[in-house]
Amino acid sequence: MQTRKKYIFLTFLASWLLLFFFGGDQLRHFTFFSGRKAEARRNWPRWTDQSLLKSFADPEELQRDGDPSLPSPRAQRAARLSVYKNSRCRMETCFDFSRCEKHGFKVFTYPRERDQPLSESYGKILASIERSRYYTPNPEEACLFILSIDTLDRDHLSRQYVHNVDEKIRSFPLWNGGRNHLIFNLYSGTWPNYTEDLGFDIGQAILAKASFYTESFRPGFDISIPLFSKDHPQRGGERGWLYRDSIHPKKKYLLVFKGKRYLTGIGSGTRNALHHIHNGKDIVSLTTCKHGKDWEKHKDTRCDKDNVNYEKFDYQELLHNSTFCIVPRGRRLGSFRFLEALQAACIPVLLSDGWELPFAEAIDWGKAAVVGNERLLLQIPSAVRCIDPERVLAFQQQTQFLWDAYFSSVDKIVHTTLEIIKDRLLPHRSRSRFLWNRLPGGLLALPNFSTHPRDFPFYYLQHGSSPSEKFTAFIRAVSQSGSLSQPILRLIQAVSGSQYCAQILVLWSCEKPPPPSGKWPRTTVPLTIIQGRRRLSDRFFPYAAIQTDAVLSLDEDTSLSTSEVDFAFVVWRSFPERIVGFPTQSHFWDAEQRRWGYTSKWTNELSIVLTAAAFYHRYPAREGLAGRGARPHPDPPPCSFPRYYHSLFTEYLPVGLRELVDGLAACEDILMNVLVAAVTKLPPIKVTQRKQHKETVPQQVGCKDGDVGTPLAGERSPSPPRSPPAKVKGTAGAAGGRRFSQQQDCLNQLVDWFGYMPLVSSQLRLDPVLFKDQVSVLRKKYPRLEKL
Repeated sequence: MQTRKKYIFLTFLASWLLLFFFGGDQLRHFTFFSGRKAEARRNWPRWTDQSLLKSFADPEELQRDGDPSLPSPRAQRAARLSVYKNSRCRMETCFDFSRCEKHGFKVFTYPRERDQPLSESYGKILASIERSRYYTPNPEEACLFILSIDTLDRDHLSRQYVHNVDEKIRSFPLWNGGRNHLIFNLYSGTWPNYTEDLGFDIGQAILAKASFYTESFRPGFDISIPLFSKDHPQRGGERGWLYRDSIHPKKKYLLVFKGKRYLTGIGSGTRNALHHIHNGKDIVSLTTCKHGKDWEKHKDTRCDKDNVNYEKFDYQELLHNSTFCIVPRGRRLGSFRFLEALQAACIPVLLSDGWELPFAEAIDWGKAAVVGNERLLLQIPSAVRCIDPERVLAFQQQTQFLWDAYFSSVDKIVHTTLEIIKDRLLPHRSRSRFLWNRLPGGLLALPNFSTHPRDFPFYYLQHGSSPSEKFTAFIRAVSQSGSLSQPILRLIQAVSGSQYCAQILVLWSCEKPPPPSGKWPRTTVPLTIIQGRRRLSDRFFPYAAIQTDAVLSLDEDTSLSTSEVDFAFVVWRSFPERIVGFPTQSHFWDAEQRRWGYTSKWTNELSIVLTAAAFYHRYPAREGLAGRGARPHPDPPPCSFPRYYHSLFTEYLPVGLRELVDGLAACEDILMNVLVAAVTKLPPIKVTQRKQHKETVPQQVGCKDGDVGTPLAGERSPSPPRSPPAKVKGTAGAAGGRRFSQQQDCLNQLVDWFGYMPLVSSQLRLDPVLFKDQVSVLRKKYPRLEKL
């Protein structure tokens, strides 16, 4: 009986197994399974405490994978990759290096046609190149070519879209399939997919593009640039909102966003989900769907409420008062708020998957921005709360450095693009990421000077080094008679008596030959005569004879004692990146004339130390660096050793500014002070002087070329009326007034070129310890400084 029951049970079990294996599709029609048919969409968990949990998302929103009107990710990727037929281009395969060997890195812009449309932004880009040191009007000298056709906006629905670009560029004899060409672009593609299609074949050209996808970006060849508006300044730009090295007070908001919300189409997913992190307290996320012509047709249930809350907050106020700013993707990957957040010292929190960040080849964005993931939006608040205050401050300060160094103007964006390309031509002499991401930045750390941080005066303390213990005296002599005057003889004797003097160089800047060697005084240090070109800018060229870190720049009529020279040099060794000297002047804003003024009157502030008696840095090459010398200017004597500030003078500044120095009286003093202040963001340092400096009007009657006092044609400031020349001690009559007027012209033209006023004022003067204290003279190190 038991065996019979056992066989019946096994037969029944086997029948059910056969039914499941061979007739399972029929079971879905049974009533037993019909109750679960409604749940077949997606098996989301059913919480027993559902009423107690906060709802962060609508179940209908979670069920959607995305906008059904959009192509799949695979289709989007295929569309992007199909745009670039030369997607495997690299500098080694698609760039002709031989064009850059003879004349160096020169850039040629195609001539513009009369009726050719040109946007304001593209006009600024072309102007930045044409006024730079890279520009050449001769295509035979060019290493890189820039189209005159506006390629910034390639959305064919835009008014600035240029048609028939393919036909136009193919007709250019220099096009050569795009080889050695650089194409700028801000907008590509159009509604609804916004692909990266530019509407023409770029060939083998380098693409400098905003909103670059990493999948279509060609590493080491293309360059990702930021998206900037048409109102972005040409030069200079506004400074950041956080002052250098300042500790910012605790801000009201932790994380903010205020911007458009797209109801449909590409980019709508991320912005539609931003309301989930809004708490109305320290996290404010405001969106509006009130944009576009037909927004009311597509508005959802949140639109009206969002629009009301959107108007309650001011965008600029949120930027000022928030620590982190969300920078989500828009229709394209980049947005204007990226640069807005950088300027405001609001740490960008990037939600734009697949975006190749601007200048990422050089800039370390991990020190200035938080890169998030669009799919992990809800984790952003907890992630930023975990960042400690010290790191937050470091992030904020880095945003200010990056903004000021590379993004505050169109000039800086364009020059950064060109310098990155230039670095690729000679990789062994390219700037390191350290130099790109530290003050003063890659644009001012010229690789022709050095590529090692220890060679720059800013990094001595960081690398535990210090400048050399000797200096070179560099005296500019302008003698009408060709004989030596008593002031220069006394000056040579005083300087040679310094325990820190290594050598004396005399720059003879007149047409008459210098006196024979027997006429020069005998000194304990080498005395060398250099024949100059009779131009004021001669003193700033990097002469090979200079072998010391420091140079004491002097005019022949300067009166200094040995004690003054010794003390000034000791001070300079503590501040090797600055100008340290004796006679000073200052600048001010003239509200009536609406221009910058220049004065040598005794005031409580200074911003200029005259190079008639001043120390500054000319770093010579160490052993093994001789091959990295600055490329010599065609006019000055040959040079094989790099010097920092003189390398900047000869290579960073365009030829027009050097000609300005030669044409306006005392403009070389102003230009060198402006250049050093632009690099360091610091004022010069004045030291104690025994005798009052008397500014004299230089006389070069016997010199043919570059007579001081005669401005070059077309170099004067055209529009602002001149303020009356101030009375300067030591000047008299028309010559002094003309000199002062030229100094003011020089200052304003330099400000116009830089785009802002680089000079920094100071109220500091350094005196020796025990200076004029009521103690014994025997206890004082520089007692002669107190004697008149």
